[in-house]
Amino acid sequence: MLSAKSAETVRATLPAVGAAIGQITETFYAKMFAAHPELLRDLFNRGNQNAGLQKQALAGSIATFATYLVDRPDTRPDVMLSRIAHKHASLGVTREQYPIVHKYLFEAIVEILGEAVTPDVAEAWDEVYWLMANALITLEERLYAETQVLAGDVWRQWTVTGRVAETADCTTFRLTPADGAPAPAFKPGQYVSVQVELPDGARQIRQYSLTGAPAAAERTITVKRVHGPSAGGPDGEVSNHLHSQVEVGDTLRVSAPYGDLVLRDTEAPLLLASAGIGCTPMLSMLEHLSESEHTAPVTVLHADRSPAEHALRDDHRALALKLTDATVRFWYEADAEPGDSEGLMDLADTPVAPGTQAYLCGPLPFMRAVREQLLAKGVPAADIHYEVFGPDLWLAAA
Repeated sequence: MLSAKSAETVRATLPAVGAAIGQITETFYAKMFAAHPELLRDLFNRGNQNAGLQKQALAGSIATFATYLVDRPDTRPDVMLSRIAHKHASLGVTREQYPIVHKYLFEAIVEILGEAVTPDVAEAWDEVYWLMANALITLEERLYAETQVLAGDVWRQWTVTGRVAETADCTTFRLTPADGAPAPAFKPGQYVSVQVELPDGARQIRQYSLTGAPAAAERTITVKRVHGPSAGGPDGEVSNHLHSQVEVGDTLRVSAPYGDLVLRDTEAPLLLASAGIGCTPMLSMLEHLSESEHTAPVTVLHADRSPAEHALRDDHRALALKLTDATVRFWYEADAEPGDSEGLMDLADTPVAPGTQAYLCGPLPFMRAVREQLLAKGVPAADIHYEVFGPDLWLAAA
């Protein structure tokens, strides 16, 4: 909780900071990467930096946290903090890196806001930063303890034991620990980070959902190739490297499993809605539901450009139909087959049982649209869970 003095100052200066937060974060990253180029080379996603996505996500998280502190002093945005902490843990972020961020973030604040940053303003926003930073440090160190690794030491060598082309742009890689030790446990819906060395020497990291059964001896990830810079998206340098360079017998540097879009054991009806490569965490959830003999209703929904582009399509349907009470519906923008629907996902004639727990994964516009439809059908906001691939722009775009 902010001190009373700082809360008053933050409340008074939040409009000015909020209006300039985009400039502040842009200046912050420029300063930090100039002083620590290894962070951009080996930790931060260069594609997201080039597209400005990480800047938007950071701006949104700072503004949201500060707003909570002054408007809801007895609460904090735990969902946002948890999502950030899981991402940080998958990258091996440690408490020693937070003072680096603090240094360059506050240099940027002073540079952009100038004389408006009085000692009282600096002290108040310093308190905001360390409240957020210490909350994340605590969460991240708890995650390291849960996965039984030393803080930041999340990496392990895995051998590629299989490779299957699922579609023209999606490939599944089967992995086993290179040291022969058992694969670490994971929860249905979680992801791993994969770090690869690129031709320029950079060791870039990306996250991929685990698609197999949590109890399986091996792990599987399905990687969608991104064809060059897309509008507002990363440049796909890691996905292209995996597709073109990684074969059976090669080794990959893979993190322990993290991610907070985790299927909870429940007797409630479930709804799993995905689009594009967002189907991958849903397959792990379906595997778990089948193994645990889940008997409550499960509604499985997916949207894609066409059946040919729906990665793991046969598995997606087959796993759902193994359940006792499952409804499956797929939407395709083109080439819909008999039994499937045409166009974008529309839940107008999809029954949603009372008490449904919903899980969403896919592009942000898709999840926003589905969430709105679920809210209109009476599903409480607290029962709608989501996963964003890449920086979480949900709050930044709000």
